[in-house]
Amino acid sequence: MARQSAPQRETVQRVMREFKEHALESSQGGKVKSRAQAIAIALHEAGASRDETPARNRRNLARTKAAEAQQAAGDSRAALYEQAASRGIKGRSRMTKAELADALRR
Repeated sequence: MARQSAPQRETVQRVMREFKEHALESSQGGKVKSRAQAIAIALHEAGASRDETPARNRRNLARTKAAEAQQAAGDSRAALYEQAASRGIKGRSRMTKAELADALRR
């Protein structure tokens, strides 16, 4: 197997930690009990699966990283909008969630 990049390793570690904490769910919604299934899910999310094409692996990693970033952002657009309103940021009604977050950081 080829060496994994740092983002791939981080994703595999996160998924395996979820498995260890009994928080990893399958696509059907049930808890994952099999270590082999957890490894397959980790490699799929990390874009390191040998069973998928390189293009599909890149897409999987990009999708996983985007979801992780969105979850890290945490606040909904409505919550960000309220913060922007309280600070009096102009043009907030036409801003996207990312633009609101950026405006609040400034």
